[in-house]
Amino acid sequence: MNRDAVTVLLPAYDEAETVGDVVADFREHGFERVLVVDGESTDGTRARAEAAGARVMIQSGRGKGQAIREAVRERVDTEFVLMADADGTYRPEDADAMLEPLFEGRAEHVVGDRFANMHEDAMTAFNRVGNRAFNWLFGLIHREDFGDILSGYRAFTRDSFRRLALSADGFGIETELSVECARHGVPTAVVPVTYLPRPNGSNTNLHPVKDGGIILMAIYRQAKTSNPLFYFGSAGMLTGLFGVAVAAFVAYDWFVNGVPHEVLAVVSGVSLIFGVQLLIFGVLSDLIVTLHRETLDRIENDD
Repeated sequence: MNRDAVTVLLPAYDEAETVGDVVADFREHGFERVLVVDGESTDGTRARAEAAGARVMIQSGRGKGQAIREAVRERVDTEFVLMADADGTYRPEDADAMLEPLFEGRAEHVVGDRFANMHEDAMTAFNRVGNRAFNWLFGLIHREDFGDILSGYRAFTRDSFRRLALSADGFGIETELSVECARHGVPTAVVPVTYLPRPNGSNTNLHPVKDGGIILMAIYRQAKTSNPLFYFGSAGMLTGLFGVAVAAFVAYDWFVNGVPHEVLAVVSGVSLIFGVQLLIFGVLSDLIVTLHRETLDRIENDD
């Protein structure tokens, strides 16, 4: 394995407690090209990363997603990228297994599955449930099983990354990477990795409720082009169920109490019609997407 063809990419923000050890560990495992992308930390993150032997760049924007996009597109000059967090939760010992599918040509993107060997204190019960739910929803919508779509331990080719349409600035970048790989048919492998608790004194930048909402919307929003039947169908079902509930109330109050609700009856009718229209639109959109994929497959096979 030619480690000179790999850049270890570590996005960091106020990770002074751990970044030095993380950089040193990767370098001890033969990875000389370590790039730390700093989000204007104020705790000495840059100094400790440089002291450990990393190349440091200050991102021009904000957020983990923006840092990764800027680094890969402007600073990475190697064929392969190994992305990890700077908080010490991922082991350099798993790096070879992560890179193996790339070097063997079996994949262009690799996801490290944290659930394969997650230490007990590495993730709260609330976050475990949320992660499982997001993975299930992703599989339902995008018809792919990537094991752990929120994993921050990834390996990919620089060319495959540049083909993806990425726009997430924050923690939604992992979700967006998974969605884009599924949508563009990027050969993706899943590798079991160990996930460790954050060391004492290291604080997380993740906000479970806020970032969870961002991730949920990212998964749902991307379904518009990969699974339009789910995207429009789910909205149609909710709208239709709302119309049915209002209609039931109107009918009950009319027959039991003799109280008319003309306005609510109109709202109910409009909701039902709109819900049916969304369902029909979802079916037609799904048909168009399916035909488009079949056409692309024929073109690729002819080539």
